[in-house]
Amino acid sequence: MKELVEYIARSIVNDPTQVHVAEVRGGATVHLELQVAKEDMGRVIGKRGQVASAIRALLEVAAAREGKQVTLDIVEPQ
Repeated sequence: MKELVEYIARSIVNDPTQVHVAEVRGGATVHLELQVAKEDMGRVIGKRGQVASAIRALLEVAAAREGKQVTLDIVEPQ
């Protein structure tokens, strides 16, 4: 699932080298944190969060196939 988020994010952003995904597993739940360049935050979130919602929907389908639950947080760059 981490690879899926990385692939989608790198396809959307202008600077794919700044895409970082951290994964924390806890039993049947996987927590992912996506970090992109500050200039690309708007591209990943989208208008009214539509792009972020679409990414989360794809993740839910992928997780359901594996019998897991997944959460995705988009973290502001530091």
